[in-house]
Amino acid sequence: MLIEVLKSKIHRVKITGADLNYIGSITIDADLMEAAGLIPGEKVSIVNINNGERLDTYVIKGTPGKGEITMNGPAARKVQKGDIIIIIAYAQMEFEEAKSYQPKIIFPNEETNSLN
Repeated sequence: MLIEVLKSKIHRVKITGADLNYIGSITIDADLMEAAGLIPGEKVSIVNINNGERLDTYVIKGTPGKGEITMNGPAARKVQKGDIIIIIAYAQMEFEEAKSYQPKIIFPNEETNSLN
């Protein structure tokens, strides 16, 4: 039996941009992606701390070290620059494997979105 469990979480980062005219997705600083174990195209859930909005989208790799967190496409209407969000990825795995799996959870600096 497969179950869905928390795989990765970027806890509390600041939205740096919202681009309504982009095709879609969320652009995430490559350093944050690596630290959280996320890959381009991976499905993620976004939780907006400021307004309670929740949505699913996919990841686009941003420039490393810039702290970019940009919501793209129609989802850009669900955030504003400066909002604080949580980015969550889930994985399906066998029940026994899930019992011992340790998700990657990172806590970047909320002001700069950096890992320092």
